[in-house]
Amino acid sequence: MSTHPVVKWIDERLPVFTFLNHELRDYPTPRNLNYWWSFGSIAGIVLVVLIGTGVMLAMQYTPHVNYAFDSVERIMRDVNYGWLLRYLHSNGVSMFFIAVYIHLFRGLYFGSYKSPREILWAMGVIILLLMMATAFMGYVLPWGQMSFWGATVITNLFSAIPLVGEEIVNWLWGGYSIGNPTLTRFYALHYLFPFLIFAVVFLHLVALHTVKSNNPLGIDATGPQDTIPFHPYYTAKDFFGFGVFFLVYLGFVFYAPDFFGEPDNYIPANPLATPPHIVPEWYFLPFYAILRAVPDVEVFGFVLITAKLAGVILMFGSILILFFLPWLDFSKVRSSRFRPIFKQFFWIFFADCLLLGWVGANPPEGFFVILGRIGTAFYFAYFIVIIPLIAYFEKPRPLPESISAAVLGGKEEGKS
Repeated sequence: MSTHPVVKWIDERLPVFTFLNHELRDYPTPRNLNYWWSFGSIAGIVLVVLIGTGVMLAMQYTPHVNYAFDSVERIMRDVNYGWLLRYLHSNGVSMFFIAVYIHLFRGLYFGSYKSPREILWAMGVIILLLMMATAFMGYVLPWGQMSFWGATVITNLFSAIPLVGEEIVNWLWGGYSIGNPTLTRFYALHYLFPFLIFAVVFLHLVALHTVKSNNPLGIDATGPQDTIPFHPYYTAKDFFGFGVFFLVYLGFVFYAPDFFGEPDNYIPANPLATPPHIVPEWYFLPFYAILRAVPDVEVFGFVLITAKLAGVILMFGSILILFFLPWLDFSKVRSSRFRPIFKQFFWIFFADCLLLGWVGANPPEGFFVILGRIGTAFYFAYFIVIIPLIAYFEKPRPLPESISAAVLGGKEEGKS
């Protein structure tokens, strides 16, 4: 830490520099982390970019149904570098979800949800839920055709909730149809939620530094020989990861800025003209497929649960079930590297998520209906049935004695 008198004076009264030095420089980190562990930091950097560009876009955007679409066009055409701000923001959302999904699947593969990291994992699921809410409300703001009809479809889902569904929908709309009150409150919440995400990310980091990082072996550090300081080893590694990731990110921004978008959203919202195929953004597609997969639940010819309500329950359940994963998987071994059966089913689950995404991008008819139901059934069976059974019957391979023993191949550091 710096010995500059000003730094010392501040630190004696507010130990911010001591805190940063301990948490960002000397923080003991497992010595065997690979680049899959960089995506948490990458997601944090992209979040900062999204907040920065979002604040600047908010200064030029007009949250009114008569002017919203035109204000976005003005940002693109008349505001200095407005096109760059908007493309950084819109493509940044996709990059944020890519980084978070990789981070999530890495956690699933290496067992980062297991004890003592249950609260750390739960914080991550909360971040995912907040991200989805923020992205949905942000997609409404351009007030194009897909914005309007996407908002209509998704908000109407809450009407399936018995007794209070209609009241919830009217509250979301701010009236009895989607209009200016809807756009205004979505704009306000879209501006607020990223700061809420930032706060939960901070708690996520506090929890991480309390229970320490997991690693590819899934075993705890047993001493200083198993760890290295975060700086300079992982700062250098993370910055390389940032560079590669931002080359991809900026490649979309400058060369394919509308790759992730829908052409219909460049048409002003028209309540009288429904698009032929309403689809959400790509990062919602697996959940959209789950929503549409369920038929009416009938008992003796009576509809017990409508397809709409069942779809809503399963769609939200597909995310909420992640909260219970630490207790569904009671195997003592974390990493899939030592769990051969779990590893095979993990990759089947990963393929199933891709399948659901493909199904969600296509109309719910014919072959896609069957595929959606099969994919949905496997999704929930993976968490509720397969993981507990594997934990009970699987015989994991022997674990290494320590991280350093595995990294150094049984040789002491500094010796050949």
